[in-house]
Amino acid sequence: MELGAFSVSLAVQDINASKAFYEKLGFSDLGGNIADNWCILKNGDTVIGLFQGMFEKNILTFNPGWDQSAQPLDEFTDVRELQRRLRAHGVEPLVAADEGSSGPAHIVLEDPDGNQILIDQHR
Repeated sequence: MELGAFSVSLAVQDINASKAFYEKLGFSDLGGNIADNWCILKNGDTVIGLFQGMFEKNILTFNPGWDQSAQPLDEFTDVRELQRRLRAHGVEPLVAADEGSSGPAHIVLEDPDGNQILIDQHR
């Protein structure tokens, strides 16, 4: 099951301090808007998102339709199809996508240890 580009979304207390720290580790801007308390950073193929005040816990994030540089893929598995496959395996999303819709949508899952997984399709 191809889930798309992977990143870790970190819930941070001070986005400017966190961004400065990760830049010291070699990360650079990939996207986002720090004025709105979020930014995306990249180091090689590793992508992290920093989010201040948007959620309580860190989240594993997958983006169907994007590669690791947030560039569109010609072919990808739509989030609604991923949702159908997951449900067929007995995995019920905490937040489900409207299967009658198309385009951007997301689902949220939780693993057995309470870790949240966001599958967030922007296309």
